[in-house]
Amino acid sequence: MKEVFEHGLNFNRRRFLSKLSLGIGSVALGSLLIPDLFGKGEDDVATAGLAHFAPKAKRIIYLFQNGAPSQLDLFDYKPLLQQMQGKDLPASIRMGQRLTGMTATQEHFPLAGTVFKFGEYGQARAHISELLPHTASVADDICIIKSLFTEAINHDPALTFFQTGAQVGNRASMGSWLSYGLGSENKNLPAFCVLLSKGKGNGQGVYSKLWSNGFLDSIYQGVQFSSGENPVLYLNNPNGIDKADRRRMLDKISEMNDLSYKEFGDPEIKTKIQQYEMAYRMQTAVPEITDTSKEPESIVKMYGPDCLVPGTFAANCLLARKLSENGVRFVQLYHQGWDSHGNLPGEIKGQCKDVDQASAALITDLKQRGLLDETLIIWGGEFGRTNYCQGTLTKDNYGRDHHPRCFTVWMAGGGVKPGVYGETDEFGYNIIQNPVHVHDFHATILALMGLDHEKLTYRFQGRRYRLTDVAGKVVKDLIA
Repeated sequence: MKEVFEHGLNFNRRRFLSKLSLGIGSVALGSLLIPDLFGKGEDDVATAGLAHFAPKAKRIIYLFQNGAPSQLDLFDYKPLLQQMQGKDLPASIRMGQRLTGMTATQEHFPLAGTVFKFGEYGQARAHISELLPHTASVADDICIIKSLFTEAINHDPALTFFQTGAQVGNRASMGSWLSYGLGSENKNLPAFCVLLSKGKGNGQGVYSKLWSNGFLDSIYQGVQFSSGENPVLYLNNPNGIDKADRRRMLDKISEMNDLSYKEFGDPEIKTKIQQYEMAYRMQTAVPEITDTSKEPESIVKMYGPDCLVPGTFAANCLLARKLSENGVRFVQLYHQGWDSHGNLPGEIKGQCKDVDQASAALITDLKQRGLLDETLIIWGGEFGRTNYCQGTLTKDNYGRDHHPRCFTVWMAGGGVKPGVYGETDEFGYNIIQNPVHVHDFHATILALMGLDHEKLTYRFQGRRYRLTDVAGKVVKDLIA
């Protein structure tokens, strides 16, 4: 008994029961001695690995368009802007909203209508730009949310806010929260994977803090895949080391870590053991999943030829499908290049060419495999773009500044109700119907995954944290 309790409460259920034996009397004794042993205490509310209620979706693929796509050129059609081309945005519409340092010194805010044509698609007659013909073809499968808003006005805090629920660093990312809350479906793969790509437009950087575990155990951190010869760094055995050698080495390291854990009781030691074991299992699983050479011609044609070029958005979409169908809980894609402060018409054409076909193909591919209903796809950036021009406005060229007050994202599959949700004013500047804050968006995503955003918490430095901080409500109208 002394050995069992020598480290206080720094042990798990398995160790406790193994020391006391598995008789009913021992279980009863354990529950009397340590009430938290067989259930979470009030300071540790989340029950990792278990949903709070029946989920609509089992996994998420998030196609993040880093740099903020212009909703006014893609989804939020405003003919008034064409009619008032070059005229100043009325002060009554702007209402003194704070601006970035890039346009705060402008004396005039000339309205800029899009140079691209729009059509109406699907049963909801959703407006979609000619730049996105493939997305338009799956209009009946997507829910276009035109009324998202945020407080952050610059890229880094806005991007961090979207990924972690806070504008500051050292917070757990959405993928980490889902990994913590629901666990993994495949013991041979991480629950949270990250893929990066970059277009030719003006880029904004992405940083590892966006897929950080924050204050959660490091086992929940996102694993970044690269486009090089080795998709996951340091996964392969060194020269002269074979699989049997690696197994023996890990067994010895595990023994030493167990001794350290018994002495110090640091739970991060157990996490390191799990990470070593995961890396060992990934040596077999990852090469097979990242190999696209066996994909049939019909799939290559669906995603486009770029899907065979590692590191492209199309290739990452195809890889995301393979990871998702193999049980990865959360696949996060970042596609950079949407920061169009100037030459927006030229830059956005290239960005849309990069992402349109593959985004639509992902929906179609999952649907034909019977996986769309249980996979939630999200597409969008960190904020929107202004209806007025930054800098000089010409007939065929303009740039747009950051606009946090309204922007558009879309979701598909995973229990989402297709259609159009929310509306902005005729200037495309303010929301006039069904506003959705980022916290509301997060709460809704968690609900689709069977998690109550108010119950998925983690106690750290004296307070309970959650992805939605102290706000957020589930937007039930978005759920089928």
